Amino acid sequence: MDGYAFSFSELNQFDIVGVSQAGNFSNEQIKKNQAIRIFTGAYVPDCLDTVVMQEHTQRNEQTITIIKKPNALTNVRSKGEQIKKEELVLEKDTLITPAAIGFLACLGITEINVYKKPKVAIVVTGNELVKAGKKLGKGKIFESNSVMLKVALQGVGINKIKTFSVKDNLKNTKKTLQNCLSKFDVVLVSGGISVGDYDFVKEALLYNGVEELFYTINQKPGKPLFFGKKDKTIVFALPGNPASALSCFYIYVHLALKKTMGFDSVHLNKIKRKIKTPFQNTTGKSLFLKGFYNDESVTVLESQSSAMLNTFATANGLIYMPYNTELVAENEEVTVIPIN
Repeated sequence: MDGYAFSFSELNQFDIVGVSQAGNFSNEQIKKNQAIRIFTGAYVPDCLDTVVMQEHTQRNEQTITIIKKPNALTNVRSKGEQIKKEELVLEKDTLITPAAIGFLACLGITEINVYKKPKVAIVVTGNELVKAGKKLGKGKIFESNSVMLKVALQGVGINKIKTFSVKDNLKNTKKTLQNCLSKFDVVLVSGGISVGDYDFVKEALLYNGVEELFYTINQKPGKPLFFGKKDKTIVFALPGNPASALSCFYIYVHLALKKTMGFDSVHLNKIKRKIKTPFQNTTGKSLFLKGFYNDESVTVLESQSSAMLNTFATANGLIYMPYNTELVAENEEVTVIPIN
């Protein structure tokens, strides 16, 4: 506070014998009947212990009278009140927020060890793909997965991202993946991972020494999903259909990325909502349905096709239906994973 520093006693009147301004150090001895003018942030001499606000005093030249006396130790910061010597500043795996950075800086700490954010390569496969803005010929489609995945990665805080395009042939696929595996921490491949005659991604990954950890999931959308690793590089080969690719990103890739960056909590949140209309699952697969939820209920949106993003663009959750659940009745509680 801006006011007067004194040694607490029964006295209410003091002689002003000095000034303490922020940034100036003075530790001179001051008598019981003496006080100093002091300003916010200034050093309090060791022999003084209380500061009275200037609004609670009456000054007459070099003397003050305290009109409203504070309690002892009022308006003085104690040594170690924020952290004491030998105390731990921040636990390992603490998320570094603006407040955490400020806390470290106020202790004079300028450098800490942190998890490295991964460098990510996005490899898009397909002869049919055309970059947005180019002329669209017969049999061609605009390529959307790379920009979609790039923004999804940025949402996790990853900005070192490079996109590669490869045609549907084995030689080029092997070469592109070899380059990415040697230079990036994470490789995301879009398309070419199914069992068609022109799907070369899995063969090219195995050729380049990627260890297959799993391939295909009993789910819809997103069955043809590959996950593997080579040395410290992890690889996800995602389905080419946009809704499948994005679903797999939320359920699998997001988790793995958070793990590599040191987060303890890596899963997306799950909430319970009552479904507004009955839904039948005849696939024998676990479903991740695009939905829209509010505080009480959730609605299954139309256009659940793995090739379509129109309702995915307005969805705010994925409704999870286990493979062994054949029917969900109206108003039955279901699990919703918030997204977007």
